[in-house]
Amino acid sequence: MSDTAYDRTARTTPTRYRERATWEREAIHAILDSAWICHLGFVADGAPVVLPTIYARVGDRLYVHGSTGSRPLRAAGADEGLAVCVTVTLVDGLVLAKSAFNHSVNFRSVVAHGTAHQVTDPQELETALDALVDHSIPGRSGDVRRPTAKELAKTAVVRLVLDEVSAKTRDDGVHDDEADLGLPYWAGVVPVGTVHGTPVPDASTTVPLPAYLHDFR
Repeated sequence: MSDTAYDRTARTTPTRYRERATWEREAIHAILDSAWICHLGFVADGAPVVLPTIYARVGDRLYVHGSTGSRPLRAAGADEGLAVCVTVTLVDGLVLAKSAFNHSVNFRSVVAHGTAHQVTDPQELETALDALVDHSIPGRSGDVRRPTAKELAKTAVVRLVLDEVSAKTRDDGVHDDEADLGLPYWAGVVPVGTVHGTPVPDASTTVPLPAYLHDFR
């Protein structure tokens, strides 16, 4: 692994559309930092399981949130850890072609393979939990009550070191067949994006809107 790119492996090299793949750290980190939900895949009792959950990146470490009672968290607590695959996907556009076959989606995605371990060091756990809060709203972790010992006992975080990881992107237009170009159907791209609405205060809120939420909007 270089300072600018992750090493390519058989698991991180696509078999189709290899030209859309990248192993550049900056591109991979940008995608991870732009999404909020990941899908954590693992095998339990001989069957595949995929769970949606929140996550945060700190350097080359991906922290995934869970409960101390969940199966992946218990398995990741063992010395050998838990073999996982973590995926993150952002949809940027719906590509409508003149043929059903050539419809597509513009997207950015990251797939990471490795062995996840439960975070047990108190200082690292604090760093991970702050990162999970700040990943949703930057600056939020410094403007809330800190977790109690009872709350920490119910919360678990697993760490996946980003090592075997790649990104894949489609940011193109319509690829219609030459014979279909004259057909009387609309073709083009419908952009897709996340819109943040005006924050709605809870009934118990007595303080003004924090600056970090003004900036977030």
